[in-house]
Amino acid sequence: MSLLHVSSLDAGYGDLKVLSDIDLDVDSGEYVAIVGPNGAGKSTAMKSVFGLADRMAGSITFAGTDITHLPPEEVIHEGLSYVPQTENVFPSLTVEENLRLGAYILDEVPEERRQAVFDRFPILADRLDMDAGTLSGGQQQMLAMGCALMLDPDLLLLDEPSAGLAPDLVDEMFDRVDAVNEAGTAVLMVEQNAKEALRRCDRGYVLAQGENRYEGSGDDLLGDDEVRKQFLGG
Repeated sequence: MSLLHVSSLDAGYGDLKVLSDIDLDVDSGEYVAIVGPNGAGKSTAMKSVFGLADRMAGSITFAGTDITHLPPEEVIHEGLSYVPQTENVFPSLTVEENLRLGAYILDEVPEERRQAVFDRFPILADRLDMDAGTLSGGQQQMLAMGCALMLDPDLLLLDEPSAGLAPDLVDEMFDRVDAVNEAGTAVLMVEQNAKEALRRCDRGYVLAQGENRYEGSGDDLLGDDEVRKQFLGG
């Protein structure tokens, strides 16, 4: 059974339908990327899973539980954490305060959770008392992922984690995502840097105009002539 199973999903915002009949699966511990052109519905697919877009038809199950109609504040209790593309930290709060907010649903934050985040992002431990707004873009992205990992989720949802990063920081960001996945957390990532995402992931989905176009292993999609021609620049 898939950890996440999205079936025949229509979704959007109000009366605007963005996704049509989308299917999507993520297995336990798997690393899955969603790629496609601008406006394809990639971020809407991610937001639909977390309850931030309007689900109009179809179903979403997570670990065997139907979450189709759950709002984000309930979805997070099921073992999913979400890192949005922008405005994903509180700039006026310290690194420590941001991390504690990441675990806001817990009565008490286990020390091992904090330590696990510091093991993955050591620089955060050195900047606990700094305001998040003073961190570099790459460090803020690490903090955003650290906040999401404070709940030790079974599935981490990442929306365009390389967006806005300097070119020399993009590889480091992907390395961090790899490490999170290698530690046992399943990852579903929307990413505009399609070639690199497909090189790194186990499987990928290519969306276009709100519909599934291609699905396969990252290597298979990278080697598919039609995928390369239509979506990867040849």
